[in-house]
Amino acid sequence: VTANCRSVNEYLARFEIPLKILQNSQALSRVTKELIVRLADEGLRYAEIRFAPQLHTRQTLTQQDAVEAVLEGRRQGLEEAPCMDANIILCAMAVGGADKNRHETIETVRLAAHYLGEGVVAVDLAGAEGLCPLSDYAEIFELARGLHVPFTCHAGDSQGPDTVRDALDFGAKRIGHGHHIFDDKQLCERAIREGVTLEVCPTSNIQCQSQPSYREHPLKALYDMGMRVTVNTDNPVLSGITLDHEYEVCMKEMGFTEKDLIQMNLYSAEAAFLAPEKKAKLIQELKGLL
Repeated sequence: VTANCRSVNEYLARFEIPLKILQNSQALSRVTKELIVRLADEGLRYAEIRFAPQLHTRQTLTQQDAVEAVLEGRRQGLEEAPCMDANIILCAMAVGGADKNRHETIETVRLAAHYLGEGVVAVDLAGAEGLCPLSDYAEIFELARGLHVPFTCHAGDSQGPDTVRDALDFGAKRIGHGHHIFDDKQLCERAIREGVTLEVCPTSNIQCQSQPSYREHPLKALYDMGMRVTVNTDNPVLSGITLDHEYEVCMKEMGFTEKDLIQMNLYSAEAAFLAPEKKAKLIQELKGLL
């Protein structure tokens, strides 16, 4: 299946095929383990893997069953790849209106709180931007704060900078994608001032046509103005990429140097939902490369 799409929503529709076979515990554990081992083989040291438990309840699984299956796969993967570390972010889903799946999204946040420190490190809001105002999901982030669950939020990908403003108003210090913040320079200044980190996925943005090309992508301009931007794969299997591929694109087509890539990795480490002692070690190693 080609990843080249006319929109983010068309891109999301491509997940229907894998979702059909990820509806039992064995499948979820297996793909989690295999992903961690694959990332370790690619040379990664740490990853935060997102999945939405509510998308895996079509048959007999509950959201809790899905979380436990993924955590079991994480355990197996880390056992097989001891050089690698990985944690899980639970995604609440925007599916066409905050009231449409309110019960499910609230359950996802509560599960994140329940398994916090056991392999789950944060909660996220993902899904189809633009189907309803992002501000309608404020309740999710209020609950996360009340339960002391760290969070990130998808915003500013298929939609403009206003969604990033909503995410910042929720209190998000990490934004999934977020590249359309570039269209509002005052909002850029606010994000820089607040130390917000953007999780940018260049190839995904091109494939979804939320940016016209690598050369026209604002990632380098955001970096140059002092934004804490990071480079990510989004969905490496669907996009047919690795993180190394994204780094190569950054250097060959987007104007980055190897030192810039190390700095963006440092931003990633500083923004990671990682235990303080592990984070400090990773940061120190990266600073030694600058």
